[in-house]
Amino acid sequence: MEPVIKLENFVKTYRAGEVDIPAVRGVTLSIMPGEFVAIMGASGSGKSTMMNSIGCLDRPSSGRYILDGIDVNSLDRDELADYRNKKLGFVFQGFNLLSRTSAIENVELPLLYSRPAISSREQRDRALKSLKLVGLGERTHHHPNQLSGGQQQRVAIARALVNDPRLLLADEPTGNLDTLTSVEIMMIFQELNRSGMTIVMVTHEPDVARYCLRQVVMRDGRVVSDLPVTDRLDAARELEKIKQEHQAIQLAQ
Repeated sequence: MEPVIKLENFVKTYRAGEVDIPAVRGVTLSIMPGEFVAIMGASGSGKSTMMNSIGCLDRPSSGRYILDGIDVNSLDRDELADYRNKKLGFVFQGFNLLSRTSAIENVELPLLYSRPAISSREQRDRALKSLKLVGLGERTHHHPNQLSGGQQQRVAIARALVNDPRLLLADEPTGNLDTLTSVEIMMIFQELNRSGMTIVMVTHEPDVARYCLRQVVMRDGRVVSDLPVTDRLDAARELEKIKQEHQAIQLAQ
């Protein structure tokens, strides 16, 4: 089985005037199909640069990045954009939804750039399927201001899934959410992972990383730890615990 992600001596250096600023320093890393990986590290560790590069939003200064068997450096700008749209789904901390657009229209957006073109009927069917997958089949025509933060993040996840990507990338997906809603989002990720989806998530929260199968810790642009999660949390069980605690508090009041 070939890796979905393969970094070979990956280096990313930024130029500020006459000064070189190394962000990622010679990382070699493989992520196999079906893994659920947390990339962790303090601010300035290189984790965000790593995620941008894995998401084909940036190219390495040197080294190689092979995504699902293709060296991304071999693709021109248009080919890279098309490959990214087909292979990758993105979930961000800030949701990035269009405020004047309904949930289903937000989910349809990546399909507008599909080649060959997809009919309007198929776009609507696929968007509806994605929304049902994240439990929002009854809120397809709601706008973001009519949805809670957790529901907005579910729309963002549905949008990331609508192209049936090879890889789901999540950048601090629970950063704007309360504890209960964060666990609900992690339960969706665990369900997707159990169904075979490969997920890479950037987080600075150790508790959130415990929902993953593997943790990669970065410091100063290098991987300093890459270990399986031995004390993994089950989101469905954690969600039930939180609900019971809330019920107990309400009864006590």
